Amino acid sequence: LRWQRRREEEPGGEACAPARLTCGASPARRGRLGSSGGGGMGLLSDPYRRRALARLLLRLHAPLCLACLAGGLGWFLGLAFQPCTLRASMSENAMGSTMVEERFAHPDRALAHARDFAAHKRKARGMPVAWLEKTMWNLGLEVYKQSFSRTLPFPDELRERYMVTGTNVYGILRAPRAASTESLVLSVPCSEGQQNNQAVGLMLALASYFRGQIYWAKDIIFLVNEHDLIGMEAWLEAYHDVNVTEVQSSGMLGRAGAIQAAISLELSSDVITSFDVAVEGLNGQLPNLDLVNLFYAFCQKNGLLCTIQGKLQRSDWDSLPSYLHSLQTLLLMVLKQGSGRPQGDHGLFLRYHIEAITVRGINSFRQYKYDMGTVGKTLEGMFRKLNNLLERLHQSYFFYLLPSLSRFVSIGIYMPAFGFLILILVLKALDLWMKLSQCDVDPADQSCDGGPVAVEEPRPSLLTLVPPLLICHATGLALYFLPILGQHMATHHFPVSESEAVVLTVIAIYVAGLALPHNTHRVLTGAGSDRGWMMLKLLSLLYLAMQLGCIALINFSLGFLLAVTMVPVAAVVQPTGPRLLQAVLLVLVTPAATLLFCIFLYHELIEYPITLLEGWQRFLQAIAEGLLDHHLYGSIVFPFVAFFVYPCWLLLWNVLFWK
Repeated sequence: LRWQRRREEEPGGEACAPARLTCGASPARRGRLGSSGGGGMGLLSDPYRRRALARLLLRLHAPLCLACLAGGLGWFLGLAFQPCTLRASMSENAMGSTMVEERFAHPDRALAHARDFAAHKRKARGMPVAWLEKTMWNLGLEVYKQSFSRTLPFPDELRERYMVTGTNVYGILRAPRAASTESLVLSVPCSEGQQNNQAVGLMLALASYFRGQIYWAKDIIFLVNEHDLIGMEAWLEAYHDVNVTEVQSSGMLGRAGAIQAAISLELSSDVITSFDVAVEGLNGQLPNLDLVNLFYAFCQKNGLLCTIQGKLQRSDWDSLPSYLHSLQTLLLMVLKQGSGRPQGDHGLFLRYHIEAITVRGINSFRQYKYDMGTVGKTLEGMFRKLNNLLERLHQSYFFYLLPSLSRFVSIGIYMPAFGFLILILVLKALDLWMKLSQCDVDPADQSCDGGPVAVEEPRPSLLTLVPPLLICHATGLALYFLPILGQHMATHHFPVSESEAVVLTVIAIYVAGLALPHNTHRVLTGAGSDRGWMMLKLLSLLYLAMQLGCIALINFSLGFLLAVTMVPVAAVVQPTGPRLLQAVLLVLVTPAATLLFCIFLYHELIEYPITLLEGWQRFLQAIAEGLLDHHLYGSIVFPFVAFFVYPCWLLLWNVLFWK
């Protein structure tokens, strides 16, 4: 301090004291030291560095965006390569290997029960409730039934139903070694015709065998539900005493403990050639990976062929055909998960934090056949392992992709593919922000995508963004509410059914959004300028990045499918340049066009190609099922598209036709 006071007392010392490192240096030296942060200025607070950063970003943002696009697609395609995946293994110690031998001594009884069930179902022209109650009671179970009814928002023409009324029958096997605090579920859907009769017979035979064992530490619920997912949702809501889908049902008279895990069985043949497992649940939820590994382990132990997405695993992983096979399996899972639709009755259990899978018996033209004894032993072994659980399954992954049953891709491996695509939006938004910051950049050096910005151009206010934002989101609200509310008016004035009226109204509102007068912002001062569309595009890019990032945390496949189609076009769209080409590209990446493309891709992957007319029919059917899934089960795909994705796309459409 004394030295500093002496320096200040000297002539010129006061001026040199704060910047003594630069005093006496040449002007160029002082400029370099000042711009290098000698005064403590940061990267963005220093105008010299900010100008250099702006020039660098303006010059390199296009190559960086192309590199991110190539990196995201390449990363995703590499997920099917075996060295990029992890080997599936059991993480739960309670379900590890044991010396117990699985047994099931009643295969003939399963076939007998299946024949009796089929005969009584034909006689009752539906589910034989009285026969099921009597049979379960004779097996020593506590038998209960639950009646339910549900009126659909519009008729389901695919399954020919509108007012659904049915009955669920379930029996409870009380654990002799516990106080009914925990339970397991074996469910079988009662399908129409001759479907799933063998599954009911095998379930009854397993109940008879389980009744004679003394090692059960959890209650076991044997459930036969009517009307597939509607009956399962009614039973789950009544069991947990909630009502989230407005289904009307009778009270639950009998309950077991808290459900730890569930297996849904679908079997329509006396013999099978393979087992297929379905894991995709409502809104893309997946069961704990340990449950899938348990199924795979017992299939391997008993010599059963097991598939996922209907495809067997190949052993020659280092060959090109094996890679393509894994890629097809991975893409099928992405498409099914992205739809948000449950791929079996197990999909509704996941909402209640109950780990569940659906197991389907397949009888194809393969040489090796397996009877009810082998299938019963496999299921008995799985339930004995689940019976050993001390807590809920939690030690393995809940977010994963499956290129095969023996390999998986964890969330830490597949998320960078999505991150690369989102980085494109961030880079483009940063580029627009740099262009809009004219106060710190030399106007002679700044240029928009369409040319230099005039210095005398009026600065538009944020009010110019209000009309397009309001109109786009109002269109989304109309897309969500009007099809259901206006179906009766449409059927009164046009010769269409309620289902056709709902689907056609959705399409009409969707197309009408392209012609709405979004450009009402032109009446405001300073609108219609380059700054105006750049501000709107900056907002649209950040809005799109936010909503895609949020949905990817819930349903990665849905977020990735939307990102890989919308992000590249959203980054390049602008009101200058070849507007017709940009309009065509923007129309091709709408959510509706993405859905149509996914339908054709799905049928190509399952090796069942369809014509354009069949694809259009399935497109209309997918729209109707999306609406029904939302209103019946709570799927979020349709409201997410209507409230967020479609309005954001309309904002980009408004950017294109800004001038």
